[in-house]
Amino acid sequence: MTIALTVVFASLAMLGRTLAHYLRTGRLSVRFAPTPDAPRRVQVGAWSAVVGGGFLAGIAAPAAELLGPRAPAALAPADLAALRAAGLVLAVAALAATLAAQTAMGASWRIDVDPDDRTALVTGGPFALVRNPVYTAGLCWTAGIALSCPGALSALGALTVLAGVQVQVRRVEEPHLARAHGAAYTAYAARVGRFLPGVGRLRSGAADGPPPAVRGR
Repeated sequence: MTIALTVVFASLAMLGRTLAHYLRTGRLSVRFAPTPDAPRRVQVGAWSAVVGGGFLAGIAAPAAELLGPRAPAALAPADLAALRAAGLVLAVAALAATLAAQTAMGASWRIDVDPDDRTALVTGGPFALVRNPVYTAGLCWTAGIALSCPGALSALGALTVLAGVQVQVRRVEEPHLARAHGAAYTAYAARVGRFLPGVGRLRSGAADGPPPAVRGR
């Protein structure tokens, strides 16, 4: 089931959304173009961590569980079954939240940052609660599939995804948005948290311009 959910997530939230964006705008959603604050290797490295971590948690871990020798479970069978079920429920809910947040972005959605492609700053809907609801939902999905197949490999995958998202947001996207939208982004980031409501807001009184000074947790 974990592998199937991973394939569905990749098909809908990545490949399907990329195709829909191209049909809507006529532009590809990924270029990994270098920016003044982040060279191409930073973006490629961040997304390699996200994709690689997702593969570890969603494909490699359940495959190893199915094909490898059965290790003694640390939890009672009933507790392990409950943990797996909770993980699957979280993953399904997070997939729906990911698709909803992507839809809320409209034509502004893209996978990476392109300094030559000026898109509107989205602050409504789920973006009024957190600045990165797509990533928040994606991290919840990763946690869900890791819980659905608990173990060292899935935990490593989830942590790798988290590290990649943190680099992409802090090193690439926030400096780009500060440059592209100036005071509008500064004001928005001062009142809305990064991944959780109220957490990671831009410090009040910070000057416009890159990179934005943010509280990080």
